[in-house]
Amino acid sequence: MDRNKQEKINDLAKDLMRLSRNVLAVNLRFLDTAISRLECVPYEGTFACNGKQIGYDPMYLLKCYKKAKEIPARCYLHMILHCVFRHNIVNSLVNTDYWDLACDIAVEAIINELNVPAVTVGKEAMQNKVIEAIHKNVNYLTAEKIYAYFMSGNLLEDEIESWRTLFRADDHSIWYEKDSIMPLTERNVSRTGSGKSEGEGDCGAYMVIKAALETDWKSISEKMQTDLETFSKKQGNTAGNLIQNLTAVNREKYDYTSFLKKFAVMGEAMKINDDEFDYIFYTYGLQMYKNMPLIEPLEYKEVKGIKEFVIAIDTSGSVQGELVQKFVQKTYNILKSTESFFSKINLHIIQCDAEIHEDAKITSQEEFDEYLKNMQLKGFGGTDFRPVFSYVDKLIKEHEFSNLKGLIYFTDGYGDFPAHQPDYNTAFVFVDDEYNNPDVPVWAIKLVLQSDEI
Repeated sequence: MDRNKQEKINDLAKDLMRLSRNVLAVNLRFLDTAISRLECVPYEGTFACNGKQIGYDPMYLLKCYKKAKEIPARCYLHMILHCVFRHNIVNSLVNTDYWDLACDIAVEAIINELNVPAVTVGKEAMQNKVIEAIHKNVNYLTAEKIYAYFMSGNLLEDEIESWRTLFRADDHSIWYEKDSIMPLTERNVSRTGSGKSEGEGDCGAYMVIKAALETDWKSISEKMQTDLETFSKKQGNTAGNLIQNLTAVNREKYDYTSFLKKFAVMGEAMKINDDEFDYIFYTYGLQMYKNMPLIEPLEYKEVKGIKEFVIAIDTSGSVQGELVQKFVQKTYNILKSTESFFSKINLHIIQCDAEIHEDAKITSQEEFDEYLKNMQLKGFGGTDFRPVFSYVDKLIKEHEFSNLKGLIYFTDGYGDFPAHQPDYNTAFVFVDDEYNNPDVPVWAIKLVLQSDEI
């Protein structure tokens, strides 16, 4: 192509991207911070975004504009929303094709709901039919929920392929490449063979940059959510999907394994204590007296483990039996792993709704195994947290526990809390798939999980 012609194309494309940016800034003021974080650079292909730069192919961009002048701004907004929800920061996935489609559907549903004429391109009616069909099976149109629905295996491959064409706006392949954080201009050079090859470089540095990128966009999305709930509340009232996605992505995520270990207590275990073993005296004795060391390793050590513990299970009518069993199984697996269990334990698993229905005492791993095999839920009434605490206080007075340190209450609902703080650490584990934030007393620890995290 003639050099002057190519320069004109590049200049026109640059002006188009600047125009698209201004269109979004004027119509969607809450996107100001997100827009300012992304630099637009020429890129071979179609559109792509790595969280720092938006890449656009000048010729492809002009063709899109010729087809409909709203397409560039819509694609720009599409990529910004991917970043806001951190769709591009991918960890382990079973099916990347499903994830790509789920992300595209989630952001296109938001764009359609915003109903901004400057990004309306004429395919919204067809998209909304698909979105409504999915919405019948998925309450919250987040990428994670839609992906889980796709993974359930209820869709035909031909159906998914047609949806992919309808919702796609940018190239996601960059999300999964090892050099995804490389500046897009440098990636263009590397493709010609004069730069670093894909995957070359420091993996540790890559992880640090990736974590920093995620933190940066988390801050942006939290600011957006605050803005929509306050200064831009009028616009937020008509952007339900956007608010839902922001609430989902900004909710605090917990590691239940680390959480449970907070309840570990100190105790002695019969095992070699390498930490307090003095190798100097040991080797000196072997040198001086041949096979007679001056010091032997300690045969016990202080370890963190579960010795006395209570698991209270809410068996009210709204609790799913399968979910309860999975929670108990998960808790058991964590307790059983590494040094969590002492050889002799005192664990009580209490089933309750508005009253106590069962108290299973577990003193060994064998008894826990047997309990899980024959576990049956009882109750299915209302929810009241107070009977469990009264019952545990009664057990303490009867010397059933010598030094109870922790109680975990597993529930999916709301109930009445005790008026006073108990003498042991208490945690409420809520199962809430609707991104609510239940209130608990100041003395209790709260953990909110979704069912797929259990």
